[in-house]
Amino acid sequence: MADLFGGFSIAASGMEAQARRLRHVSENIANADTPGYRRKTIDFRAEIDRASGFARVATGPVQLDQRELPRIYDPGHALAGADGFYDGSTVDLMIEIADAREAGRSYEANLRAFDQTRQMAQGLLDLLRR
Repeated sequence: MADLFGGFSIAASGMEAQARRLRHVSENIANADTPGYRRKTIDFRAEIDRASGFARVATGPVQLDQRELPRIYDPGHALAGADGFYDGSTVDLMIEIADAREAGRSYEANLRAFDQTRQMAQGLLDLLRR
């Protein structure tokens, strides 16, 4: 019975991790035109929950893109130097949109797993009541 309810924990941790990923993707998209902004990413890892003993999805610390900032020529920009250049951001909107779609689909898959576990638990409880 405990293994069945562990499915809730696993699916919920997956949804939480993907929600966090979507939060960072949305921050990246919102700051795509912010000069000097570095893209944020997070890593996922498997972790054992000490309280329940079940595996769960955990996120690592936020990492900033370490690539060199692109130099943009726009002499009329308020942040442009004497040479007419300023530092752009490392955000690529195509990558962010792809990441958002992937995170959304992963969230939905975890939600379906959670719902499937709920249905199995409900079926088990119905059988036990008879």
